[in-house]
Amino acid sequence: MPIERDRERAKRRYAKRQKNLAERAARKRRNQQVIGAVLAVVLVAGGVVLLTQLLPDDSSSSAAGATSSPTANASGSTAPTKTPKSYPSAPAKSLAENATWNATVKTSAGDITMELYGDKAPQTVASFIFLSKDGFYDDTSCHRLTTSGIYVLQCGDPTGTGSGGPGYQYGIENAPKDGKYPAGTLAMARGDDPNTNGSQFFMVYKDTDLPTTTGGYSIFGKVTNGLDVLQTVAAAGTADGSADGAPKTPVTIESITVEKK
Repeated sequence: MPIERDRERAKRRYAKRQKNLAERAARKRRNQQVIGAVLAVVLVAGGVVLLTQLLPDDSSSSAAGATSSPTANASGSTAPTKTPKSYPSAPAKSLAENATWNATVKTSAGDITMELYGDKAPQTVASFIFLSKDGFYDDTSCHRLTTSGIYVLQCGDPTGTGSGGPGYQYGIENAPKDGKYPAGTLAMARGDDPNTNGSQFFMVYKDTDLPTTTGGYSIFGKVTNGLDVLQTVAAAGTADGSADGAPKTPVTIESITVEKK
């Protein structure tokens, strides 16, 4: 019957439309899932990139050929670099333990004074004292500024590349279990391995949370004066305008003096 045929055709058309709509909805859900997954990966990867750069591999010796003259770094700014001294082993903890210390970091952007926790992080402070007294940090740049999610100025690599170190490594001390690093915190940078602390350190200019999954990062002191210096450098941003790179305002460590309190 014509009416029956029309009904059947209408049913088929309806079923086809429903199928198309279902397929379209399924594609949309898949696309949303893919986009969500990609965003998650990007966010995680972004955090990993920030952190792995914040936490350098001090075992790298690629800086051996660095020159002693200013050179353009990856973000286009110029900063002093030099071939770092290399030491066979870290100094003994006894150099710093059971005491607190005062440090004055003279930089091209202004002086920064610090209190060092030899009682809480003796190996880290012993290393910092030893390297400071030996002139390891003199005429070196603070090569990295982060301005999004992580708020730190990173220094302590004579090569200015983020991969230089003193030739020795040691483990984590005094890392906060909650991953919180308040403004003014002085902490060590490292690689993915918890035992890759060396010479690079960072100063926190704004409250920052860092992951604790690999043990956190050694807090070995705090800024007691000069936080405004860090914040002024941070306010100027990076040389290339990104959230992570060399500071637009170059910061050179001229010298560090350390005295027991």
